[in-house]
Parts: sequence; structure tokens; C-alpha cells
Amino acid sequence: MEPQAIDEAARLLATARLGRERFAGLPDGLRPKDEAEAYAIQNALHARLSAAGRGPLVGYKIGCTTPVMQRFLGIDNPCAGGLLERGVRRRDGSFRHADFLRVGVECEIAVALARDLPAAGAPYDRHKVGAAVGACMAAIEVVDDRYENYRALDPLTLVADDFFHAGCVLGGPVEAWRGLDLPSVVGRMTINGAEVGSGRGGDVLGHPLAALAWLANLGAAHGRPLRAGTLVLLGSVVETRWLAQGDRVEIAIEGLGGASARFA
Repeated sequence: MEPQAIDEAARLLATARLGRERFAGLPDGLRPKDEAEAYAIQNALHARLSAAGRGPLVGYKIGCTTPVMQRFLGIDNPCAGGLLERGVRRRDGSFRHADFLRVGVECEIAVALARDLPAAGAPYDRHKVGAAVGACMAAIEVVDDRYENYRALDPLTLVADDFFHAGCVLGGPVEAWRGLDLPSVVGRMTINGAEVGSGRGGDVLGHPLAALAWLANLGAAHGRPLRAGTLVLLGSVVETRWLAQGDRVEIAIEGLGGASARFA
């Protein structure tokens, strides 16, 4: 895909997102044909959103890393999107329900990198990437179904548009995470005090850090190596829950604490 086409695809996605308009899909000639084109459009989209005031790129989310989410979305492989600074909250996040088209939440383990994961270090496995993790934390990913019909869109177009990502709330960082058996920890989500789902860390590709290794290898392949300070949401252990105005969401993950969000 020519650079002009990549930029035009990113412009259409940015216009829809900034205007809170339901997106029907990219026209012929602007739809990504492969993973490389999808992430090139995503990079151009981040630049446009940052210029519009959404802040710089501070990390990534990984979607479709658990069986429950792969069944829910009908996609059998992980996909990555970007985290922009203005969408990140800490511990107790406050959002306006009206700022979203159809807002949902997910329960995740997140990491903050203390060291770079350069392309030269690939291929990565969970042990190699684990050495670069400075802290783990509980996280709520905020997603937005901003499409006329997401099931009618090809997965590469969803990747180009950050794979539903709209924000997050990060719990307190736990630097002593190496004392935890991450695949065994249980995460739970409640909405307005009622439990709506739970799952284990091992639901994420067998081990949460396997998702981080996948992202590091993806970054190495597409010129997006992960740097120290990068935040990464590793994938939801609970199926996406869609919210009504006024809902309060709380998550708790064993050994990692919790986070909460309100949608006024």
C-alpha cells in the first residue's frame, strides 16, 4: 500500500473516532491486505490522534489472547492496539458514558517494562520478556464498539483501528510480582457490586507473559520495538461487559490488587 493510501485510511479512522461516528469500514483500495499494512495504518492513526490532543503513545493492548475472547469475537489469533496517554487513568478512573458509542470493560493483567526489548533480541519467549518487566498490575481496559457492525469488518481493519481500545485504568504497580504464580491468579469483575465474570492468568495464552513475548516479536517484525517505560495490557480474562450510564466497575486480581472505573 502506498504511503498516501495508508495516510488516507488513517484519516478516515481518526475522523470517525474523533467525531464519535459509527464506522462502516474502509473503502476498496484502503483496506489493509496483510498485517504489515494494518500496523502501518495504526501507526499513522496514532500520529493523527496525538496531534488532535489524545497524547503520545505510551503502550499497547493485546486482544484475543484468551479462549473466551477468541470465541466472543470470532478471531483465533492475538491482535495489538495502542494506548494513548490521555486515555490512561490510575486506580479509580472517571469517564463520561456519553464519550463512547458503546462502551465496554475488560479485566486484565498489565505490565510496565523496566528495560528495552530491542528487535535484535528476537525471537522472545516468556522468560526473556519477564526479565524486562518492572511491575505487574491489575487493569481495566475500556473498549468502544464504534462500528456499524464489527462482525462484518475484517480483523485487519479492526487492528488498524486499535482493536476496540478506548482507554484503561491501571491499579497500583506490584514490583514483587515474581513471587506470584501468574497463570494461577484469579481475576474477578463486578459491576455495581454484582460479580459478572472471572478467569485465571493462565487463560492468556497459557501464561500472561507469553502474550508479552508475542507483542515483543510482533514489534521486532514491524519496526516497533518495546522500550523501557512501555505499558502493556495482556488480554482480558473476562468476556467484555457492556455498560449503562452510571455503572461502576471494579476488578480484583489475586496478588495484584484492583482498579475501579465510573461511567457518569
